[in-house]
Amino acid sequence: MSNIVRDRFFNGRWTAAHGSVLEVFNPAHPDRVVSRCTTSSPADVDEILQAASEAFRTWRCVPVFERYTALTNFAAAIEAALPDIAQAITLEQGKPLAEARAEAGKALQEARFAFTQCLQPSGAAPMGARPGFRDLVIRRPRGVIAAVTPWNFPILTPMRKIAPALAWGNCIVIKPSEFTPGAVALIADAAAQTLPAGVLQVVNGAAETARSLVGSPRVQGVTFTGSIATGRQVYVAAAESLAELSLELGGKNAAVVHDCDDIDAVASAIMGAAMQCAGQRCTAISRVIVHESLHTPLVNALVQIAEAAVLGDGMLPGMTMGPLTTAAQLDKVEQMVAEGLQAGALLRTGGCRMQPDNAREGRFYAPTILDDVPPSSSVAREEIFGPVLSVLGYDSLEQAIRLVNDVPHGLTSSFFSNDYRAVRNFMEQAQTGMLHVNHGTVPDSHMPFGGIGQSGVGAYSVGASAQAFYTTEHVVYLP
Repeated sequence: MSNIVRDRFFNGRWTAAHGSVLEVFNPAHPDRVVSRCTTSSPADVDEILQAASEAFRTWRCVPVFERYTALTNFAAAIEAALPDIAQAITLEQGKPLAEARAEAGKALQEARFAFTQCLQPSGAAPMGARPGFRDLVIRRPRGVIAAVTPWNFPILTPMRKIAPALAWGNCIVIKPSEFTPGAVALIADAAAQTLPAGVLQVVNGAAETARSLVGSPRVQGVTFTGSIATGRQVYVAAAESLAELSLELGGKNAAVVHDCDDIDAVASAIMGAAMQCAGQRCTAISRVIVHESLHTPLVNALVQIAEAAVLGDGMLPGMTMGPLTTAAQLDKVEQMVAEGLQAGALLRTGGCRMQPDNAREGRFYAPTILDDVPPSSSVAREEIFGPVLSVLGYDSLEQAIRLVNDVPHGLTSSFFSNDYRAVRNFMEQAQTGMLHVNHGTVPDSHMPFGGIGQSGVGAYSVGASAQAFYTTEHVVYLP
């Protein structure tokens, strides 16, 4: 594993960078260095962007079937590396190996769907408005795309940006999180075997490297996934060159339980969506808004599932939850739970750090259920990004939907009910970009992915809607 992360992937090969040394640690064993690399300096970044600009002039003109063939070969090379990618994810991010494998598999599935998009018709041919003219709308690749990705999904999020960028004829420079660079390094190795030099390039580093990348005038599009606070900084940096933006930001996602036939099944769906990745998902269910008639049995079922979780080193068999990835995130979760309890929430289970026997020094936090959470409290309104569920009660459907919408986020939500009218009300009134009925917040691999409000800016990723970001639109009047 110590050789997986290199310095920078430049023009089809790994080369030296000229920044500071970056060490990557295992969150289950924070004293263990997983790998080291050198971060890219602003000069390194500019050199890579210049190479991307040059590669774009050729890649954008590659015939569509030739491009598609190269991308399918790229996908096959990634598939061959999936065991190593999954291991890198677990060692750097912490999630159990089975979960890392599932993430890698979904990333590849999404990518293969995205690659097919370059084969689909684009543009339009409306009726001409003047005699003797034909009106056309055509689309072209945007250019050089800068991508900055987070640490919670080390392959899924990068591939969600790489695949559509390349499919529509762009070149891309990606900066993975400084906490989880290993998976992207292995993606670059696959690119070295299958793609032209300069089409996909990688820089490593932290905030300084990201600022050099997204603020460069050589960049035509900036795509970022992460927190709202960092998203605002990316927005400002990209504004200098007026680059197109696609920001996927945080969520404070609610599951409304209005009525149900099987309370255990509902609890299982909620907990699956809430506790995957130790709750470190932008789409994680963080709030449960439950009708008072179901409040007590649902909380009991949630507690039972939470207490059955097996925490530990994700490389060991039988683990169902890994550690939080960073020390800062563990501190934040602990602080927010304390604030919730101080505000009047009731602790039903969890609420403390854990020391599993196989990783006693790791950054583990117990799956936590907070009940009767005041709607105005921070745990009810702010993203926690940890294994914490806040339960709120309601009497009327109007009140429930008001609680769903009473946050600045608008990413995703779930609604559990057999009442058709109630479902219709939820579909029409819930202010989130993605809405799930009678299941957890798990998106499909071909559907648009994104949010409204402070959860997103620009076109949604995945699916045909991503074309609006990765291509530019041109109107042609042809006599």
